[in-house]
Amino acid sequence: MSAGEQAKAAAEAAFARGAYPHLVNSHPTVDKASTLTAFAEALSFPDYFGHNLDALYDCLTDLSWLPPGEHVLIWPGSEALRKAEPKTYLAIRSVLSDAQRALGPSGRGAGSWRLTVVLPDA
Repeated sequence: MSAGEQAKAAAEAAFARGAYPHLVNSHPTVDKASTLTAFAEALSFPDYFGHNLDALYDCLTDLSWLPPGEHVLIWPGSEALRKAEPKTYLAIRSVLSDAQRALGPSGRGAGSWRLTVVLPDA
């Protein structure tokens, strides 16, 4: 199954269980700036998003501008960033993992919001 098909299946599964799927643009991002912008667009980050890794973590662990519930961030094309900028990829993966853990079932949580991250091509 291709990354695009996996992303579609992940979105359908999220929707079926009552979660909100957020698909990062289908054009692979190959640098930090375009990746952060793609996340901001996918999750409708507020205007105050600072376009850096700390701001990414802060927004991912807040989500208060979105309806309560599980939000599934689906990032097809992550492999393109891994190949182009491996250190950036690892840093972003670390932020995603930390945020998912913080808003997961056993994390500190942010009220009624949960975050699940899906990387179809990882």
